[in-house]
Amino acid sequence: MADLDLEQQKKSRKRERDTKEKAKKKMLKKLAIKPENESILIHDEPNDKKKKKKKLKQRGDDDEENETAVTAISNDEEPQKKKNKKKSKDVNIVKSKEKEEDNGQEEEEEEEKGEETSGSGIMTGETFESLNLSDKTLKSIREFGFKFLTEIQAKAIPPLMQGEDFLGAARTGSGKTLAFLIPAIELLYNVSFTPRNGTGVIIICPTRELAIQSFLVAKELLKYHSQTVGKVIGGENRKKETELLVKGVNLLVATPGRLLDHLQNTNGFVFKNLKYLVMDEADRILEQNFEEDLKKIIKILPKTRQTSLFSATQTSQVKDLARVSLKEHEYVYIDVDEGRKEVTNEGLEQGYCVVPSAKRLIFLLTFLKRFLGKKKIMVFFSTCKSTKFHAELCRYIKIDCLEIRRGIDQTKRTATFMQFSKAETGILLCTNVASRGLDIPHVDWIVQYDPPEDANTYIHRVGRTARGEGAKGKALLVLTPNELQFIWHLKAEKIPVEQHEFEEDKLLNVKSFLEDLITKNYALKESAKEAYKTYIAGYDSHKMKDAFDVHRLDLKDVAASFGFANPPNVALKIDRGGYKSKREPVNKFNRGRGGRAGGKKYERY
Repeated sequence: MADLDLEQQKKSRKRERDTKEKAKKKMLKKLAIKPENESILIHDEPNDKKKKKKKLKQRGDDDEENETAVTAISNDEEPQKKKNKKKSKDVNIVKSKEKEEDNGQEEEEEEEKGEETSGSGIMTGETFESLNLSDKTLKSIREFGFKFLTEIQAKAIPPLMQGEDFLGAARTGSGKTLAFLIPAIELLYNVSFTPRNGTGVIIICPTRELAIQSFLVAKELLKYHSQTVGKVIGGENRKKETELLVKGVNLLVATPGRLLDHLQNTNGFVFKNLKYLVMDEADRILEQNFEEDLKKIIKILPKTRQTSLFSATQTSQVKDLARVSLKEHEYVYIDVDEGRKEVTNEGLEQGYCVVPSAKRLIFLLTFLKRFLGKKKIMVFFSTCKSTKFHAELCRYIKIDCLEIRRGIDQTKRTATFMQFSKAETGILLCTNVASRGLDIPHVDWIVQYDPPEDANTYIHRVGRTARGEGAKGKALLVLTPNELQFIWHLKAEKIPVEQHEFEEDKLLNVKSFLEDLITKNYALKESAKEAYKTYIAGYDSHKMKDAFDVHRLDLKDVAASFGFANPPNVALKIDRGGYKSKREPVNKFNRGRGGRAGGKKYERY
């Protein structure tokens, strides 16, 4: 009898599980279904009232590069029309394709003609051959496919090759990496540096991903040279790095914390013959509170050396660092963007959309679902926990995505970066660790879901798209009605942004499903709680209080943006006078390299 009761209980539990599973599948299916008629999620507000608003058609063959609207979710084609209408449409499509092919051929011919003469925009008419580089370096540059110099390269390489100290400013995607790597490699080649001489060039980068990227470019440029190249970055095997340094690394790419660790603690690391020090994205290095580390590094390194600082934006901190690290009154200062009407790239279409706080999450999911498998998208969040939660939620509802943030194993972070770089389409959710210097090919959309700290952060984020000569891309900034003051800050910095209209009735009807999902899924609920808590903490620390005032937040609406029906019961700390950043000094009497004893509660990046 007992066995029979047990069997009945098992069957009853199985039926309950099956019922829940069916309900879940039904809702997931609903996420993938589009409405019968194509809906506009957001679209550009026309400057001229006479201009007609163009609606997107639901055909998969439409040219998405000419989109004037961002549509809601639609993966299927419209219901079939009458046969005669279908035939006429097919004829029109064939004709339009032929036209596009003709236009493409004409554009290619124009590009070829342009290459024969000189560049335009960020390009100059000067060639790499005019720099008197070694044949080995020139061979590598040709394999990259480069012929003409960009503005920053034309103005930086000659003085750097003459041994001058240099302070350079140029927008993102303008070729700064080659501007400092080519002189570095030529210097090592000309003095016949060998591994037994130790390290002759050190390049300091603010993030691990940027250091990996610079290392890979340097490795390619050194392919035909005998000089060695290596990297030391946080999160990687320190023992292997030590073995590499002892063998002799002529050109070393490093992050500040790990470099200082090796300078202070690694026996056999020969850096007394250092010839050239580069600080890339110098303002970001200082933003992350690496200033103390940099001062110690500069103090340890030989004084008789060449130094250069590169960045997309010049701040007072960078100029202070220049005074400490560069030769006084003897360095060359170049800002190639001085006097420009716009500080962002020409091929970048920038817009913003005002979305009520309670609707933000559904807006994001609708947007991502719309372009899933069609576009390459980067979405920026303000905190690690927020990035983590949104990535987990997206995967749960079958929106494939990748994530880059602190707190992820470095091997996995590197693999993710490489995977997204090689992908033709995809979604990357990230914090500001991915906002600087990274050259990820063919990014179509930059979505700033959480607001940037300031105009400079905005510039660096959108700089991940429309990189290089003639490249195009789109950027969308998501703001709540209380945050509109931030647009004035952007326009004051010569950043042109146009408003997109938000149509609430075109969003997916999944509010109840999301609330139910997060209520019943313990792991997702806890992740959402942490994301909610750190979002508010990050908001409280924002520098621009006129646009981002934590006291104007409606906590119920903010909770809704994390899938809660009501604000979760968590401890919130506001009015703290700003929270600590990732690299703020902590517990000065017991600080270990690679650890932060007595560290902070919230991690913004």
